[in-house]
This record gives sequence, structure tokens and C-alpha cells, in this order.
Amino acid sequence: MADIEQGTDSARTGYADRTGAFHPFGDTAEEERVRRDDRRHVFHSWSAQAQIHPTPVAAGEGATFWDYEGSAYLDFSSQLVNLNLGHQHPDLVHAIQEQAGRLTTIQPAMANDVRGELARRVAEVAPGDLNSVFFTNGGADAVENAVRIARRITGRRKVLSMYRSYHGNTSTAIALTGEPRRWANEPADGSVAHFFGPYPYRSAFHAASVEEEGFRALEHLESVVALEGPETIAAILIETVVGTNGVLVPPPGYLQGVRELCDRHGIVYIADEVMVGFGRVGEWFAVDAYDVVPDLITFAKGINSGYVPLGGVIISDAIAHYFDDIPFNGGLTYSGHPLACAAGVATFEVFERDGILERVRDLGSRVVEPTITAWMDTHPALGEVRGRGLFWALELVRDRETREPLVPFNASGADAAPMNEVAAACKAAGVWPFTHFNRMHIAPPLIIDEADVRRGLDVIDSALSVADKYYAA
Repeated sequence: MADIEQGTDSARTGYADRTGAFHPFGDTAEEERVRRDDRRHVFHSWSAQAQIHPTPVAAGEGATFWDYEGSAYLDFSSQLVNLNLGHQHPDLVHAIQEQAGRLTTIQPAMANDVRGELARRVAEVAPGDLNSVFFTNGGADAVENAVRIARRITGRRKVLSMYRSYHGNTSTAIALTGEPRRWANEPADGSVAHFFGPYPYRSAFHAASVEEEGFRALEHLESVVALEGPETIAAILIETVVGTNGVLVPPPGYLQGVRELCDRHGIVYIADEVMVGFGRVGEWFAVDAYDVVPDLITFAKGINSGYVPLGGVIISDAIAHYFDDIPFNGGLTYSGHPLACAAGVATFEVFERDGILERVRDLGSRVVEPTITAWMDTHPALGEVRGRGLFWALELVRDRETREPLVPFNASGADAAPMNEVAAACKAAGVWPFTHFNRMHIAPPLIIDEADVRRGLDVIDSALSVADKYYAA
């Protein structure tokens, strides 16, 4: 494919199609072809098919993508919080091209240079003694296989996970999911139980402080373990920082308490880092920020920014050695696909060369946090801001005292209109947001420059005035 024409928002004049042919923006025939094929033949996830209108995207570069009319959008959602190194990163594109030129694919039972190198690099930055990697095609099947491993080594079946969570769309992963996308897929795996995780702003435990929230949430989890029967529980699965369901940062000591509880009862602690791993919060893995070492870590998304589907499970030495002479009954045809792994190796090289972790911490603490915290004084509809690195949530409310959300839990249709209006205001000003229920999340690509961070925040600042109109005076 010919290179897509490069340039600034104003300089870019068009895009290349799959044949390499150049089209100027505003080519209505090409846009119509894309829309027609999509609407006639593409079945979209999580959607009522006749009620959606997908935006045709012509090109992307860095932190920006363009539609066919030439409208530029600053990608403040990193697509689905996976595009950590942005659109069309030249190092990742080159790595895929170079790998395709010498070995496009090889089955997982054979050794492969980029697969082995990527596994080594992952192990080198993983905490503790997590030194083995089982590659999958994405996050959901990473969770599936992590649970399978835990069940095999413990001889137990039950797994606990939070209500406010999302773990994937496959059978076990969706059963473990706590949020409403699970409901329509039930009954599924019956050996799953849910519990309340810490959420200081909307505490289920009537906690008066973050510290008390962490303590009471641990007490609650201990009660759930006792009532479910610790000898029946194979694993506790936790998103280190809850992603789609709120960017919920764990209180001090909470994850250490989970670790101790698991150790006490022989339960496997699985950290779901599909969304927050690989730099999103300024660490290789978010658990590093909380000084805890799980038994298994699931990952995907940021390992190669989704350029080719890839996920996996990082496995502790003790668990890996269990399978030294006992077969692991799991596998995928495309486990550790060379094209995906080549992009993963390139990701590590970019992170190290460009100081990605350091710049995420800097932008998060120096630019994002003080800016959005100041909005608490100017936007009455902003109930709370929270997050870390380049992963933040704005909780929108109709009343700060009662904390009534701007839209109801799991709102749809007319009930969701206020949040849809806020999102539309962002898009009209050239920023593509991430919204979920009554929250807006801030999750731009980690390579975004400071000027674009500030520009995107300015747009969101203006859009929040839409939410303020719904505030109870």
C-alpha cells in the first residue's frame, strides 16, 4: 500500500485506499461505498444494527484520525483504550512489513524468534517471578485461559470477580463480567460469584474516607470468600484499575489485602491488565504502582496497540512448573502470531527509546490532573475526577450533594440524551471522547504531544457546560 499522505490537520488533503490509490477528502462516492458495504454486510458488536451509524474513518496518524470529509478528530479514547502508540506508528508498521516479508506465520508448537523475544521482554518487565507467557489472540481469551490455569492447578471451580468490571465476551469472560453486558448472556458459567470492589465516591460500605473504603471493601471480600467457601474458590480476578466501569483506582493497601487473602486460602490472584497494562497509568503493569505481585496477569491492547490482534497470560514460576510434566489443555492456532509479536517487540523498543512511561507520568501529573481538578470549581455537574497517568474519569452528576448521576445506570434512549449531548459537543469540536453511563474518560494515545493534550482538555472543558445545564440549581 502506498503511504498515506502525511501532514498537519490543515495540510492533509486526502488518503490512500487499499490499492494505494490516492483520494482527496470529500470524495463522496468512496465514502458512500464504505458506508454501503458496512451497513449491508457488517454485523456490529453490542449494537441494535438498524439504530447505529458508524463513522467511516479514512486515515489516522499519531493521536488523530480523519473521516472521509476531512474532519480531524483528536482520539481521546485511543479507540478502545488500546491504541497506546497511536495511529500508524512508523516503527510498528515497519516491523509488521519486515516480518511479513520473511515469515508471515508459523504454528505455535514451533519456536519463532519474535515470539520468543517478545515473551522474554514481557517477562523482564513483569513483577516478581512471572517469567512465562502464554499468548492469545486478545483479552477475552487471555482471561479464559488464565481461569483455566487457575482451575487446573487448584482443582477448584469457582471464580470471584467484581460487579463493576468487564473481562470480555467469551463464555467464561462474560460470566465474570459484572456490568450489564453480562445480563443478556446468562446463564453462562455458573461457577462465578461477584462482589463489590472499592468505589469511594459511591461507596457500598458507607465509608467516610478512601482508607475506610479500602478496609471495608476487604472485609466484604473476606465475607464473600467465607460464604462461598474458600476451599471451592480457584481464583479472584480483579482489574487492577477498573477500566470501562469507572477508572476506579484501588485504595492504599487494598490489593495487598487481596494478595494476603488469596495466600491464606490457596486462591490464585489474577490481575486483569488488558486495559491498563503497557503504560496506560505510567507503569509497565498497573500492579507495579501498588506494590503487589499477582499469580497471573492477563494482557492485550497496549502490548502492540492492536495493530495485529494479540493478548496473553503472564504466569508465575510456581504455576508454570506445575505443567512441567502435566499437559496444559489449551491452545490457539494463532497463539503468538509472528506479525503480532513483531509489532510487540517494536512496542518495547519505542517505549524504551522514547521514554513512554516517564512521559505518561509527566503528562498525567503535570498537565491532566491539575487541569481537570480545577474544573471542580467551574463545572457544578462534575462530581469527581480520578485516575492516574493518561487514564482518568470525570463523574458527571445532576446534584453534588445527592450524587445523582447525570444519566441513570445503564441508561439508553432518551435517558442517555444528556451524555450523548456532551459527547456530541466534543466531536463537533474535533475531539473523539470515551463515555460510559454518566462518565467521560480521558485516555489519549501515550504518544500524544502536550499541545494536543491541552487542546483536547480545552474542548472537554467547553463540552462540560452542556452537562452543567442539567444540574439541579
